[in-house]
Amino acid sequence: MNSSIRNFEQGKRPHRPVLYHEIIHALQPHPGGRYVDGTLGAGGHARGILEASSPNGLMLGLDLDPKAIEIAKEELKEFGSRVIVNQDSYTTLLDHIHALGWKKVDGIVLDLGVSSMQIDSPQRGFSFQQEGPLDMRFNPELPESASQLVNTLPERELADLIWQYGEEPRARQIARAICQSRPIQTTLQLTAVITSVVHPQQGRIHPATLTFQALRIVVNDELNNISQVLPLAVGSLRKGGRFAVISFHSLEDRIVKQYFKMESVDCICPPRQPGCTCGHKASLKLINRQVIRPGESEMKENTRARSARLRIIEKI
Repeated sequence: MNSSIRNFEQGKRPHRPVLYHEIIHALQPHPGGRYVDGTLGAGGHARGILEASSPNGLMLGLDLDPKAIEIAKEELKEFGSRVIVNQDSYTTLLDHIHALGWKKVDGIVLDLGVSSMQIDSPQRGFSFQQEGPLDMRFNPELPESASQLVNTLPERELADLIWQYGEEPRARQIARAICQSRPIQTTLQLTAVITSVVHPQQGRIHPATLTFQALRIVVNDELNNISQVLPLAVGSLRKGGRFAVISFHSLEDRIVKQYFKMESVDCICPPRQPGCTCGHKASLKLINRQVIRPGESEMKENTRARSARLRIIEKI
């Protein structure tokens, strides 16, 4: 049984999510505000926002993971009609906002990537340290699992995938070893193949980290989803509304950083062009020009927090 679910059923609230205090401070929840948590998980950020926006702030929570939805509904039931929980992708947030009759919202939070709850579930196939089926789907109804990619892609395509989405220097050697070891059905089988090529080194990340990251990103189409949701989220904010995004690796953070930077300036013409012809106008301002990272105490308590990066914008 998932440890988060077991703890929940035993009356223990799940651990606070990454950068909890920073998110509450960033969104500045207030009574009567309307908020969206597009990556609801166990409801940690949503709970903080609902408490801070008491007595009548409203929260829309979305998540692809049916188990997360189940836990969040139970965790947040004390807030009654103040919280609406739906199983769906954050890329559909505009549809859900309109369905509720909300014209604009006061704040949006996205906590990207895989959650501790999912990693702690061996049967979900996200962990390279626990035996489980090679799955990695946030939504179990998605058509393609990591196992299908690993066992069907040609060697060159697999190597390109591991290099592009995992930024793994040994991508070609790993892809060759995978193809020579097929079929690979479980997480630990894949981990063993990877570690036969990339040997563990003290003080370095686990050799399977980047390959597992690459497969997960492709299975869930994560980077395309992030690119798609950013303009939707900004467009749904009221003037003065805030949008906070937590990312966990450079590919995610680069997309967020570049979009926020572009939409915070008026002219986006090439620097050498003598005059502006783009007509672009800034739609937001950066709240933090430097990325926000967790403090030392949080990183000691939660190893997942070490790679977290937070960026915040405000609609103008």
